[in-house]
Amino acid sequence: MAGKTIFKRIIDREIPANIVYEDELCLAFRDLHPQAPVHVLIIPKTEIPSVAQVEPEHEATLGRLFTVARKLGEEFGLSDGYRLVVNCGKDGGQTVDHLHVHLLGQRALAWPPG
Repeated sequence: MAGKTIFKRIIDREIPANIVYEDELCLAFRDLHPQAPVHVLIIPKTEIPSVAQVEPEHEATLGRLFTVARKLGEEFGLSDGYRLVVNCGKDGGQTVDHLHVHLLGQRALAWPPG
């Protein structure tokens, strides 16, 4: 990996972020360019470039991303539902080489997404 990603720099507190959750495995913060009233990025603290690089030893971390998503969905009052998005690779729309889950909610979301 060439240099630190913006997400690694947020984990290391080199750049600010509006952090809404943190534990030993992951960090969640508001997206700078939200696509919904609630748009939070949930990232593992372990540097996993994308889903294509997920290994069996990442299972606990990946599970935590989803339990944090459920927790944040409740905390943000998303009782009518929300969307979780994980992009993989350039054609999948991934722009940062650090696996992350988008939590989007508080508005109706159309399908297909684009």
